[in-house]
Amino acid sequence: MDINDLIRKEGLRRGLRPRTIQTYQQCVERFFRKSGKEPLSLCKKDIKDFLDVLIHNGAPGNTLNVYLNALKFFYEEILHRRLTINLRYSKVSRRLPDFLTKEETITLISSIKNPKHSLMIRLLYSSGLRVGELLNLKIDHLNIKEGYGWVRNGKGGKDRPFIIAHSLQEELQQYIKNKLPECWLFTGWNNSPYDDSSIREILKRAVKNAKISKNVHPHMLRHSFATHLIQNGYSPLEVQPLLGHNNINTTMIYVHLAAANLCNVKSPYDSLQHKEQNHSNLHLIT
Repeated sequence: MDINDLIRKEGLRRGLRPRTIQTYQQCVERFFRKSGKEPLSLCKKDIKDFLDVLIHNGAPGNTLNVYLNALKFFYEEILHRRLTINLRYSKVSRRLPDFLTKEETITLISSIKNPKHSLMIRLLYSSGLRVGELLNLKIDHLNIKEGYGWVRNGKGGKDRPFIIAHSLQEELQQYIKNKLPECWLFTGWNNSPYDDSSIREILKRAVKNAKISKNVHPHMLRHSFATHLIQNGYSPLEVQPLLGHNNINTTMIYVHLAAANLCNVKSPYDSLQHKEQNHSNLHLIT
C-alpha cells in the first residue's frame, strides 16, 4: 500500500491544496512509522496512544489538530473506516501573535538592498498576504492602476482582493514591464516560482542586518500589517476582508495587539477632573 500516493490522489480529487496534501502525508507517515503496524491492523487505541505521546512531548494544540485531521482524512476518506469520529480536538492556544512595530518595519525593509527581494517583502507586508499567496501571484492577478490585486484559490480555496500600496504601484509597473500576463510575478532560477524557504532566508538576513531581536518570520509581516491598520484607526470590520477572515473574532486579536495605542487615549476621568476643578473655582468666587 503506497500511503503517500493514496493521500495525494484522494487529496487532489477533493480539491485539497498541495501544502495540505504534503502535511497529511508527513503526519500519516510518521504515525505508521511510530506504530510499526500495517494500516488495516490499527485501531482507535493506537491513534490515542500516538496522540498521548505527542502531548507528553509538549506538542501544542494546533499540532494535535493537524495530526487528527490527517488521520481522520486517511481512515475515513481513503480506507472508509470511522476510527477517529469520537476523538475530541485539543484547544489551540490563544496566545497573541507577535508583530513588528512601525519603526522596526521601516528598519527591516531599509536593510534589504536587493531590489527584487525588497519589493517582495514590501508587497508581503503592505498587502497583508500570506507567504504562499505572494508566491502564487501571477501578473494577471494584479490591477495595479486601480490599486488592488486578487488572491486566487487562497486559504480554504477562496478568492479575495488585496490592496496594493500606492507607493508601490509605479515600481510594480516597471517590474512587470515586458512580462507576459500569465507569468508568475516573482521567479527564481529558470523562471520557476520562489518557495517559502527563500522568503525566510531573505528575512533572516534582513533581521540580522537590521539588528532586530524578534524571531521574524513571513507571517509576522501579516500580523504587523493588520495591527498597524488598527493603530491607524481602521475598524476590524474594515480589516477583516483584507485578511480573508471568515470570522470577525479572528480579526479582533489585532485590536489587542494594537493596545499600545491606548496610551494615547485620555480617560474620561481627566475631563471630569477639569470640570470639577472649574466647578470648585466657581464656588470660591461666589
